[in-house]
Amino acid sequence: MRMKHRYLHEGLDHFEPHEILELLLYYSIPRRDINELAHQLIDRFGSLANVFDADVEALCEVDGISESSAILLNLIPQLARVYQQSKWNRTDTLATIDSIGQYAVSMYIGKKNEEFGIICLDSNHQVHFSGTIIKGTINQTEAYPRLIVAEVLKHNAVNVVLTHNHPSGSIMPSASDREATKNIVTALEAIGVTVKDHIIVSGDRFNSMMMLGMM
Repeated sequence: MRMKHRYLHEGLDHFEPHEILELLLYYSIPRRDINELAHQLIDRFGSLANVFDADVEALCEVDGISESSAILLNLIPQLARVYQQSKWNRTDTLATIDSIGQYAVSMYIGKKNEEFGIICLDSNHQVHFSGTIIKGTINQTEAYPRLIVAEVLKHNAVNVVLTHNHPSGSIMPSASDREATKNIVTALEAIGVTVKDHIIVSGDRFNSMMMLGMM
């Protein structure tokens, strides 16, 4: 396949968006010219990123895209998140706001709805556990202190960083974000756990409520 040989020699740097789709779809639709199908996907969803972010059901509505092909495309953002997370070694220390923020960013790659998570750190600021605690809608999630407390106790955390994403694009804390943070800090202080920060993520950007003086 021409695209495969070109990738092996050049990488993806000079590929057009539809050519990247052609390369991927070759592995689920072999022995067929899929140039036109790749163009249809870009036209339908508007960009390469939007194709990867599309639901499996929406992708299957495009003539020529099977469920297997749709799953392959839908996997890309999820794989990117797992890849970025796997680059963090459990012995890495998250001792600066930048390192904490970058770690938090890696937690939300490909997430289309708001989610609330935690990063549990030991006394050496190494990650003991990280993950999503509460899943919300496209623009809202409720951070219930009792759920956070239960998860923190489960993982015997000493220090905790709160995290959540704003798919809408803003990285500024809302009034409800500030209120929820205050309630969670109070609940965790009662069991001797320190909340180091609350990181808000949107895409590859993040904001720190500690740096903003809101904690």
